[in-house]
Amino acid sequence: MLDQTDTAILGLLRENARMQWKEIGEQVHLTGQAVAARIARLQELGVLKGFTIAVDAAKLGRPLLAFVTVFMMSTDHQGLQRLLAGEACVEEAHRVNGEGCYWLRVRCATPEELTGLLDRIQAFGNCRVNLSLAEVK
Repeated sequence: MLDQTDTAILGLLRENARMQWKEIGEQVHLTGQAVAARIARLQELGVLKGFTIAVDAAKLGRPLLAFVTVFMMSTDHQGLQRLLAGEACVEEAHRVNGEGCYWLRVRCATPEELTGLLDRIQAFGNCRVNLSLAEVK
């Protein structure tokens, strides 16, 4: 489905999603127009889902990063999913198989905000929390 040029284009976009098509074309030996066509095809195929930015959450007032594993004690998965969807501090939520039932990536401003979230989750199950000390990659 993808050739070596497609893979190279995706790699360049991962490094800098604002890179101009012409700049990408110079690196993969295509015209900017050909790069635009390939990117459009990657979007149509669903390989390229969108373009994002990287934000320093700590500088926006959310320095506390926690990884939460939820162990369901209830069968109300939809209720938990609704709760998580409404929580601004929950950046990611994954239903998993294996260790726990859900893995959450949570960014909070304070320990109290994290505690409040955990209290709300406990209506559905128990939690294990791991706090990030530093991002290494």
